[in-house]
Amino acid sequence: MNAVYYSGNKTFTPGEAPAESLQAGQVRLKVAYCGVCGTDVHIYHGNMDKRVKIPQVIGHEVSGEIAEIGPGVEGFAVGEKVAVRPLQPGVPVPSDNGYTHIGQNLKFIGIDSPGGMQAGWVVPAHTLHKLPAHVSLQHGAMIEPLAVACHDIRLGEVQAGENVVVIGGGPIGILIALVARHRGAHVLVSEPNPHRLQLIRSLGLQTVNPREADPVAATEAFSKGAMADVVFEVSGVAAGVQIMTQLPRIRGRIVMVAIHPEPKPVDLFRFFWRELRLIGARVYEPQDFEEAIGLAAGGKISLDPLITQVSPLQQVQQVFETIDRNPEGMKYLLKCN
Repeated sequence: MNAVYYSGNKTFTPGEAPAESLQAGQVRLKVAYCGVCGTDVHIYHGNMDKRVKIPQVIGHEVSGEIAEIGPGVEGFAVGEKVAVRPLQPGVPVPSDNGYTHIGQNLKFIGIDSPGGMQAGWVVPAHTLHKLPAHVSLQHGAMIEPLAVACHDIRLGEVQAGENVVVIGGGPIGILIALVARHRGAHVLVSEPNPHRLQLIRSLGLQTVNPREADPVAATEAFSKGAMADVVFEVSGVAAGVQIMTQLPRIRGRIVMVAIHPEPKPVDLFRFFWRELRLIGARVYEPQDFEEAIGLAAGGKISLDPLITQVSPLQQVQQVFETIDRNPEGMKYLLKCN
């Protein structure tokens, strides 16, 4: 077995990945680790069966070493450690406005095409970012979610000295909080899970449990009455959408990070009354990956506390079942070689 396939109905099946010949511009990786993303969990629950070609290898938070280089690839060498930015831009259309990372015809590698839960993975060379020699491959598998946080902070225009509130203390929420703090912002995280709250506090971040205290009052106290300059909605639940408009100052910014597949009521009057801005933030761009690698390489962001469990690829079924039973868990990594 050198791959696992999502087979539908909350099931992964061990199998063999096909031996692909390298085409122009492609690289073969020896996959080291593949992180389990919230999107992978959505796939496991069957929520994306219309998009995933069952049976399919999934996974996109990947680190590895270059095993083979295809025709026309320059700037890489066999044995180099890399992280994968799993986006394949499609044919641009005028409405893309030049932003190919979220273009209409974008294909997300690991969802729309085979992913990294396999020992060897063929990817386009343009998706690769080199990792410094001293960055571990476990940390390399964390670069993709860290790049999400860097992108969100960049689009939110977070500045030193600003007050930031993060709604939702999962892996992405915590990474956003850590990157914001690194930028010099004052950060408050709203999270109801007591185990996650304990982890967040251990990282030196301020918290509020919305089941025990009013987030509006907590934000007012945290900011000495100024309220939040930037609010990040990362919870993905209706309560997060309801409270997000109550937390910003006048002309504050709200960054929508979470995926809300169904419409939810939004207090549009608050946008009018306080001249708020709503900013959507999706995936990342190359500079976000480079920033994430720099943060990891410099030890600026604590990644080890976010790694809940590392398991062999063969235990993928148990890992997803554990995630379902363990809502306080953070990042689960699969060791693929």
